[in-house]
Parts: sequence; C-alpha cells; structure tokens
Amino acid sequence: MDKDKEYYESLDKRTKKYKEYKKRQEAKAKGLGDTVKKVTKATGIDKAVKFVAGEDCGCDERQEKLNDFFSYDVPECLTEDEFNYLQKYFKNEPAVINMDTQKQLLNIHNRIFKKKEQISSCSSCVKRMIDKLRKVMKGY
Repeated sequence: MDKDKEYYESLDKRTKKYKEYKKRQEAKAKGLGDTVKKVTKATGIDKAVKFVAGEDCGCDERQEKLNDFFSYDVPECLTEDEFNYLQKYFKNEPAVINMDTQKQLLNIHNRIFKKKEQISSCSSCVKRMIDKLRKVMKGY
C-alpha cells in the first residue's frame, strides 16, 4: 500500500491519474460520522432532514463529533521512549505548552497516526491532538 501511495505522490499533480487517486483518498471514511453521512445520503434521509430542519440541521457537527469519538485511525504502537514521555507528560500536564513540548507531542502523534500535521497556534487543534494521545495512553 505504501508503494502505491509513493507512486501516486510521485506523479505530476496535474495528471488525471493523480486526481483520481486523491479523490479516492478523500472519499475514505475517517470515522463513524463519515459512514453515517454516506448511508444517509444513499438512502435519501439527508434530503428529508434538510427539508424538515433546514440547511443548518447540525449534521456537520454531529458528523465531526462521531468521527472524533469513533475514529477509524488505528494508531501504531508507542515506542518505550514515547510511552515514558507521554506518561510523564500526562502525570504533570501543564496548563501551557511550550514549543519544544508541542514538537515532541506532534512527532509522536504524527508517527503513530501516520500523519504529517505541523506545529499549530490553534489551541483547539493542539487540544484535539493531545486528547487523541491521551486516548492512546488509556489503552496501555
């Protein structure tokens, strides 16, 4: 699977093959919310809800929450060093996170979830990342 991804990412981004690959990647469900959306769209329930409740029916927020709570992201196992770092971090969780701590947490997050996220000044984004790491630690 990784070779397939590497091949397509090496393609010219203007080609049809690359655009089809990206479309397939974006169509993959990230969690339960995406799956529910696909089912409601296929059955026509989404149109009925929007007819009754209006365009802003709260579906997008529910989809995002379901994706967060029931994510299809299966993390890699933590290394011993990562486990020790996170255990120490969550034992004395600071109210404010400095740049070095955020980098370390982000490196762990990106490796175990196979992501390429970057340092962020968005507090809710950082909190979401930390919550995902906390969830992983509870599994140990």
